Amino acid sequence: MVRTTPATLLGTDLPLVAAPMAGGPTTLDLLAATTDAGAFAFLAGGYQTPDALADQIRHAQHRARPFGVNLFVPSTTPAPDPAALAAYAREITPDAGAHDVDLDAVLASLPATDDDAWAAKIDLLRRDPVPVVSFTFGPPPAADVAALRAAGSVVLVTVTTPQEAAAAAGLGADGLVVQGPRAGGHSGTWDPARTAAEARTAGVVAAVAARTGLPIIAAGGVDGPDAVATLLQAGAQAVAVGTLLLRTDEAGTSRTHRDALADPRYPTTAVTRAFTGRPARALVNGFLTRHDAHAPVAYPQVHHLTRELRRRAAAAGDAERLHLWAGTGYRAAATGPAADVVGSLAARL
Repeated sequence: MVRTTPATLLGTDLPLVAAPMAGGPTTLDLLAATTDAGAFAFLAGGYQTPDALADQIRHAQHRARPFGVNLFVPSTTPAPDPAALAAYAREITPDAGAHDVDLDAVLASLPATDDDAWAAKIDLLRRDPVPVVSFTFGPPPAADVAALRAAGSVVLVTVTTPQEAAAAAGLGADGLVVQGPRAGGHSGTWDPARTAAEARTAGVVAAVAARTGLPIIAAGGVDGPDAVATLLQAGAQAVAVGTLLLRTDEAGTSRTHRDALADPRYPTTAVTRAFTGRPARALVNGFLTRHDAHAPVAYPQVHHLTRELRRRAAAAGDAERLHLWAGTGYRAAATGPAADVVGSLAARL
């Protein structure tokens, strides 16, 4: 039996967190279900317009407590080589053609820059504070960290190495989301050209805990209550879960994605840049196999390049061309209420 105390950093009964899953899986229903079950939950602010995020926050304030908002830190890497993007577009043209997507038109309309409406979202969260704001994809500006803390929010920064953790502490973060390489979806690495070596999340948590004294939320490869216990023993104050919630009743995951998570045709996962230009762990399907080796380090440009193809693939039930985000514990993802997942993960607390 693992002895633990309530996750004081988050103000919850259980040291469990429903991770933000941008692009659809995180819904207000999922937020309410997981917080009602005693966990903490995040809204996924990435990809949303400021107005849409403001609307979700207003609804969440009436439906779920406590909750937080996660934002994507804009890329600071140099703009990708247009020739490399054009070459990748040519390579994936046969896949796009299967769903009548004109990649020439998409390529011509790619935004020169895209900061995911960063300033407007920061301003929103300063004017209408939420209990917790977390960041991923890099270090947020120290001034924005200070402004959000002054507004009353706890600020968390996602890190993947002890070096990133030390830098986050220097920015004034209240705590860290320590993501191991077994996590599903996008890696929180600050360097999108880096693919993390295989490692257990508990080892990454222990290394970060030895480097900083900040509270830690551990994420990556969680497949059941034993994994939760191990991560708490390694030094985490709470454990985040994402993949295990993807098939629950309240999640907004597409039917194509839900079915693939239980499909024996997809027996493994891999980290790839093929879908978005940034490393992310997904089920190994045809698109990943064909294009992983040639995908440029170019987020969010590749994300925009493949977005319509992926949308149409999901609608058509084409799992071979869809980004099937999944952590290594995906086979434990079950259908049913999200509260059952929270209850199961709390079994050894």
